[in-house]
Amino acid sequence: MTKPLSRRALLQGGSASLVMSGALPRLLLAADVITRTFDPKPGTWRNFEVVTTVRLSDPPADATVWVPVPMINTHWQRSLSSETSGNASQTSVETDPKSGARFVVAQFKADSPPPSVQVTSRVQTMDRAVDWKSPQANPESAATLRRWVQPSALVPTDGIVRKTALQITKGAHTDVDKVHRIYDWIIVSTYREPKVRGCGIGDIKALLETGDLGGKCADINGLFVGLCRAAGIPARDAYGLRLAPSAFGYKELGGNPASLKGAQHCRAEVYLQKYGWVAMDPADVDKVMRQETSEWIKDAGHPLVVPVRRALFGGWEGNWMAYNTAADVTLSAAAGKSLPFLMYPQAQSGTKRYDSYDPDNFKYTITAHEIKTT
Repeated sequence: MTKPLSRRALLQGGSASLVMSGALPRLLLAADVITRTFDPKPGTWRNFEVVTTVRLSDPPADATVWVPVPMINTHWQRSLSSETSGNASQTSVETDPKSGARFVVAQFKADSPPPSVQVTSRVQTMDRAVDWKSPQANPESAATLRRWVQPSALVPTDGIVRKTALQITKGAHTDVDKVHRIYDWIIVSTYREPKVRGCGIGDIKALLETGDLGGKCADINGLFVGLCRAAGIPARDAYGLRLAPSAFGYKELGGNPASLKGAQHCRAEVYLQKYGWVAMDPADVDKVMRQETSEWIKDAGHPLVVPVRRALFGGWEGNWMAYNTAADVTLSAAAGKSLPFLMYPQAQSGTKRYDSYDPDNFKYTITAHEIKTT
């Protein structure tokens, strides 16, 4: 059996290029091993109503709540409407002019009842899956493509990020080959760390410099996006929310519609010359390996992992919606620094920002209802 390459060896040496198909470690398959299918099929729109409710307990000063709303409209998602209710003294829907993120802003007076705001969004989603045998270019403007090779605050494209990207893609001649190498490198080199709060920070330079490549989706898919950009390939994260269970039996790849707090998840897209924007999600491959079973699967060739690894290179399931593809988000009238991304509700009282990962002091709920059509 091929000995798996160590994460540090892959990071530091040119051996990263060996992770392309055929060089990944494999297991001998037992007759009773768990197997599943994962085969998203585009073509059917799903309709969801998503309700986010934020309540603050007796803030000491005037308070503001920001709630992200979906703004993506593509061949795989339609963002239809967002409505607001509650006891805010003033509400508005605003867009950060630089990042493009869209959000509800609800403002409350200090002497008012405990603040409460509810945002109801309606979206349609669809499975995605590229047909690799039938190239179908979807031209994108040069300005848009330039935007998605630029660095952001936590996703640089120089230094150790560029060095690692060039090592991984050495000898690859097409954009598909380069992305495939980066995707496979991510899967064998990174791992999901359940103890990380929320979706992670997404500081990819720190990940590479420490050599400890554990994290969650904002870290792992953020690293994937950064490496693609550093290799000259337009790429972006899409920040969103799992809305429903997976139709393919993977418990970790779905959400509980009755309680979606903690169901935030970011995915990735790359622009390929012959295919247009293509879906990617190596972070969910890592999640299946770490959390789908009671034991940590450390082999990318495991039969439970293979269907997901194949399908998420070029596709994803439509049980998820995207809020935005925004980085370095500035919230209007917010104290403190800009956010690296926006897929969690945010709040502040006076100049004190709430910790959106702290359930004891920042309470919110998210639910989803799938509207069946006949």
